[in-house]
Amino acid sequence: MPAIVLIVLVLGVFYLGWRFYSRYLAERVYALDPDFTTPAHEFRDEVDFVPTNRFVLLGHHFTSVAGAAPIVGPAIAVYWGWLPALLWVVLGTIFAAGVHDFGSIVVSARNRGQNIGTLSGRVISPRASTLFLLIIFFLVTLVNAVFGVVMAILFVAHPEAVIPALVVIPIAIFIGQWAYRLGRAILVPSLIGLGLLYAAIPVGMHYPVRIDGLAALLGLEVRTTWILLIFAYTWIASRLPVWLLLQPRDYINGQQLIVALVLIFAGVAMGMDVVTAPAINGNLAADSPHWFPFLFVTIACGAISGFHSLVASGTTSKQLDRETDARTVGYLGALGEGSLALAAILACTAGLGSAAAWAEKYSDFGAASGGGLGNFVTGVGHFLGNLGIPPELGAVFASVVVITFAGTTMDTGVRLQRFILQEIGEMAGLKRLSRRVNLLTTVAVLIPLGLALVPGGEGKGFAFGRLWTLFGTTNQLTAGLALAVIAVWVMARGRNPAAALVPLVFLLAMTSWALVINLISFYREADWLLLGMDIAVFGLAIWLTAEALIALRRRGDAGADPP
Repeated sequence: MPAIVLIVLVLGVFYLGWRFYSRYLAERVYALDPDFTTPAHEFRDEVDFVPTNRFVLLGHHFTSVAGAAPIVGPAIAVYWGWLPALLWVVLGTIFAAGVHDFGSIVVSARNRGQNIGTLSGRVISPRASTLFLLIIFFLVTLVNAVFGVVMAILFVAHPEAVIPALVVIPIAIFIGQWAYRLGRAILVPSLIGLGLLYAAIPVGMHYPVRIDGLAALLGLEVRTTWILLIFAYTWIASRLPVWLLLQPRDYINGQQLIVALVLIFAGVAMGMDVVTAPAINGNLAADSPHWFPFLFVTIACGAISGFHSLVASGTTSKQLDRETDARTVGYLGALGEGSLALAAILACTAGLGSAAAWAEKYSDFGAASGGGLGNFVTGVGHFLGNLGIPPELGAVFASVVVITFAGTTMDTGVRLQRFILQEIGEMAGLKRLSRRVNLLTTVAVLIPLGLALVPGGEGKGFAFGRLWTLFGTTNQLTAGLALAVIAVWVMARGRNPAAALVPLVFLLAMTSWALVINLISFYREADWLLLGMDIAVFGLAIWLTAEALIALRRRGDAGADPP
């Protein structure tokens, strides 16, 4: 199968989804009102609540939710074959992620910018808020720990990427001052900043940054030292106003995504690469998990991800200038993630060379899991090589893309963790504690940092590696529960909730199935830690699902609320 054919087909279907389905959602399901006063204007404080141009906000939202997940998930899932992975990316993006991300922004904006966990208390029941916040807290902790370690691994493996990753910070701060202090347009400065970022890549290749000496001085491993530095940075970044660093860097990263996708797709076209991986892998190792249901857990970002609802309702809704901007930010952002997932699938199925080379890298599920990120970097290097760019330079370029996206996700994740702690404090009646922002930020950093640094089992390095099995199910479970909140809210206004209910039922079925399989596996392996966590997450999910069903039935009997 020529890879260019897949690109044309998928992007064509994505366009149709944007042109027709997103308009249906905007007009008939969410009924967007251009005159509605958004929280960004009602509670404007120039720190978290800041009215923002929709394209700048699109850059923030997309790069905050992207991270490494829409790359790693598909890069692993092609183990079962490229066809199931691609179908889930396409259908999941259009009919699940678009509905989920778009709806999370709208519902939050209609409720003073509250996060999806707090909203569940108002929309579903007071108990639902507590249950949802517990699940969210666990998910955000895992996200921050995972991306911190992923960044550290890439810095160790590609020290050439350190200087470009650092250069983007002062560039973004300058652009933030230019745009919000001086009131100037951001497009031209951000393009110049993007050019400076790319110019820093060959500099980084000439002057790779290694911190072996610092690590030896501290008596720590190099990766551990990087993790400490990364989390120290996120504390500072999460306390800065969103306009100073987060928004302009997100805007640059959004442009970087466009450049990366253009280069990848152009490289595919120029090299006329062929997908050498099997459409459906018929040579799975005997101990491999079955693709049904684990495909839908492995590919989260790039199809649908619960973390997106946390960003959408945690930071994005607080920056929405006009309610009608939610369509561009939410649905188009989901299509951008789907496009990145498509690029990851192609890099790992058409960019690795022959069928024999692919089979060697995907010999079993363990090899696929451990090598997914490296396979993506290698594949992108190959595609850029078709354009005359040295593969080594292309590999560093791919690493910079992943690192900068992951860094932005961590900045947003720590900020979200602080918001969640504030809301938990308010729910517990500790309003004075909830106002101690520096203390809460420190707690929001230390919890995932501790998880990232706890030793794991043999050969697993860090504890998050042992918890990764639950990460996917918890993430998709959160997406299903966010859809439940959206469905109840839509039904309460007398509109058809089917757009949210269909992906909701599917996701809850897949995640519950995966949780049950994991329960049996953890019990047989006597892994009591994961077994206990699995039981806790599964119990919370069943309880919250029951609350949502009761709310749906109650709303159906009561009729519509005022819009």
